[in-house]
Amino acid sequence: MENCLEVKNLSKSFKNFQLNDITFTLPKGYIMGLIGPNGSGKTTIIKLILNMLKRSDGEVKILGLDNIKNEKETKMNLGVVCDSNYFSDEWKVSQIEKSVSLFYKNWDTQKFSNMLKKFNIITSKKIKELSKGMQMKLMLAYAFSYNAKLLILDEPTSGLDPVSRDELLDILLEYIEDGEHSVLFSTHITEDLERIADYITYIKHGELFFSGGKNEFVDMFRVVKGGNEELSMNLKRKIVNIRNFSTGFEALIKTENLKDFEHLNIEKATIYDIVVFTSNRGEHHE
Repeated sequence: MENCLEVKNLSKSFKNFQLNDITFTLPKGYIMGLIGPNGSGKTTIIKLILNMLKRSDGEVKILGLDNIKNEKETKMNLGVVCDSNYFSDEWKVSQIEKSVSLFYKNWDTQKFSNMLKKFNIITSKKIKELSKGMQMKLMLAYAFSYNAKLLILDEPTSGLDPVSRDELLDILLEYIEDGEHSVLFSTHITEDLERIADYITYIKHGELFFSGGKNEFVDMFRVVKGGNEELSMNLKRKIVNIRNFSTGFEALIKTENLKDFEHLNIEKATIYDIVVFTSNRGEHHE
């Protein structure tokens, strides 16, 4: 399987934070969710991939090319969509092509025009007059028009209404259909990843917690619920994390310990469950 993105032993040191030895690969034709609590290092990883920060150690390859030694070539194959618009607010949509197309040898005027029509983006409007959902679509149309092979999204669905979020996810699924395009999708909205992600990379406090298939990730854990009196000291030692309520508890356990909890109510864990339970020390609710 050919990889679109390879991150190997990536590290970055700051005064109060250390991104330490991060390794993962994203094959062509797939979507990877990049998850973790605030301050875990997700944005740092994206900036290192884009060569916006100087790395302390490690390497990044995009389509087999080093992102520093071959920066110009790799950025020709990169598309970026952030949670906020990066075009000038005062530009009209019709001005974008004239302003940016000269930077891309693969720019396709017809494709850009087709994308604007497909996304129902009115070319006479100024960027600031577009809704947030339309601005997201405009950034995608821009990336698609020079045939970016790797799309990196940093919280793109944050603040979007449910219809716009759903449309964006459909666009991403269509984007990877040919097997030649890939998506790295950083988000706190784990429901989006439940729907479209093939792989998950989970960063926790600057360390790699997991990177692999989404199904493998969620199958590693289960959520158990029951009364507090049903939880012995022996069982407590096998719990990853627990939340206590006046009426009982819910806890995250490793699937390998499932047999010990068969007398309790057991549910499949979601990506959200895993992130919440592994990111803190549990909560007590009365």
